[in-house]
Amino acid sequence: MRWDEIIVPAALPEVIDEISYQRVVMNAGTTWDYVPWHHNPFYAETHGHPTIFVNTMHLAGFVDRIATDWAGPYSRVVRRKVSLTGSIYAGDSMVGRGRVVDKRCDSARHLVDLEIAVFNQRDELCCPAQLTLEVSG
Repeated sequence: MRWDEIIVPAALPEVIDEISYQRVVMNAGTTWDYVPWHHNPFYAETHGHPTIFVNTMHLAGFVDRIATDWAGPYSRVVRRKVSLTGSIYAGDSMVGRGRVVDKRCDSARHLVDLEIAVFNQRDELCCPAQLTLEVSG
């Protein structure tokens, strides 16, 4: 997407991602996040969770995917702020919704500010995020 094609405000397409046990464990292993509640259901349950859940890096990657899938292959994330308000458990769906909130030029860069929220399939907010993308002029 080019700078002059971006409309403020605008909604981004909703993205849904099914989260299996295998994906939770694979992501934790790939990111070297060996906290047991990301791969051991018994440990997660003894700490008050129904089962294993995705880690912060998994959520950050999903947020980046929503933004860059919308903006295209020549966009890049230059700022990201995520907050964790809930968990996405194995067997859940991650539902990402976003919107364009601003665009501006900064030091010859074309920047777009987005607000993205990740919900579970019960529409419970799990991860609000703010991103800035650099896009082609």
